[in-house]
Amino acid sequence: MKIHAMLRAALAALFLAFAGVAAAQGNLEINTPAITALQQSMQQRHAQLAPLYASGAVGLARDGTVALRDASSVPLAQRGQINGLIAAENADRAALYREIARANGHPEWEADVRATFAQRWIDRAQPGWWVQGGGGWVKK
Repeated sequence: MKIHAMLRAALAALFLAFAGVAAAQGNLEINTPAITALQQSMQQRHAQLAPLYASGAVGLARDGTVALRDASSVPLAQRGQINGLIAAENADRAALYREIARANGHPEWEADVRATFAQRWIDRAQPGWWVQGGGGWVKK
């Protein structure tokens, strides 16, 4: 439950921070039923992803996605399940970026939304999580 509250707070902070950076561009705190559904889906999945972030198996990529960083740290029998989890998270993230841009009436902003969120996810990663910097993977 604590992780869900942390993710909710992180998502809210991301929206607020992004809104501050790009206030002239639009409302990035915008809320639609689609955005709410995506946030809820991501919050539910976070409980499964958090231990993978902590172990270093999964990291936050610089393109706004999550990636299987160290496949050898995941038992072979579980890799398919984890790859499915990562694919679902990345699909929701892509949809979130797209929906925020669309809800603002500017679908062409999707790349900017993605880039800003990518940096925010990395900036707010917990100590010990792996993030992708300009030179590769680094542990926060």
